[in-house]
Amino acid sequence: MAKSVKICCVCGSGTVSSSMVANKLTEKLAEYGYDVTTVECSPNSAETTLAAGGFSLMACVSPVYDDFGVPKVNAVGMLTGLSEDQVIADCLAILDKE
Repeated sequence: MAKSVKICCVCGSGTVSSSMVANKLTEKLAEYGYDVTTVECSPNSAETTLAAGGFSLMACVSPVYDDFGVPKVNAVGMLTGLSEDQVIADCLAILDKE
């Protein structure tokens, strides 16, 4: 049975890049038994988005300087394709502890 997790994907505008990251994370983490729900937002709306609660981690393409009590993963590699494996490993290191 898949483990359900909720990930906040953050990019500059909260649309295109975060959606790409969200889709890739959903697909890749499914291979490890995770059922991923994503919410995309911009850094400016991260606090409001995270206030809804239940997030396992934040996958950031743009910098988020505040600490909202949710682990952050640098997800730029999901856009460039150069370090997707490292991004997935970073996510799994957080999710496997839950």
